[in-house]
Amino acid sequence: MLDEVVDRVGEENVVQLVTDNAANYKLAGEMLMQKRKCLFWTPCATHCLDLTLEDFEKKIKDHKYTIAKGKKITTYIYSRAMLLNWLRDFTKGRELIRPAVARFATSYLTLSCLNEFKGELMTMFSSE
Repeated sequence: MLDEVVDRVGEENVVQLVTDNAANYKLAGEMLMQKRKCLFWTPCATHCLDLTLEDFEKKIKDHKYTIAKGKKITTYIYSRAMLLNWLRDFTKGRELIRPAVARFATSYLTLSCLNEFKGELMTMFSSE
């Protein structure tokens, strides 16, 4: 399929092909580079970073524990309308970044966001 796309676009117009890092894409990229000597396959940098963060979460106990806690906090807040309204009041309308299903980078973005709003969250949860 990738070869057909290169044909359609024109080999002279394609220098690099960037795909996911899955084994099937890697193999397809290598096959394409063998056939078309002026074309380069490169794994997606974002996907590489996401896989690295996935490994951190799976293999570093403190990361796994902290991310699980962050997910619990955001799930708790976003599943209760009253808390969500309070969050928006205490953070002046800003939202927390919530974890996505397949992207491990969002786990770290969520932790960063929780850290950024740490004071506001502590004030919110200790307020009357």
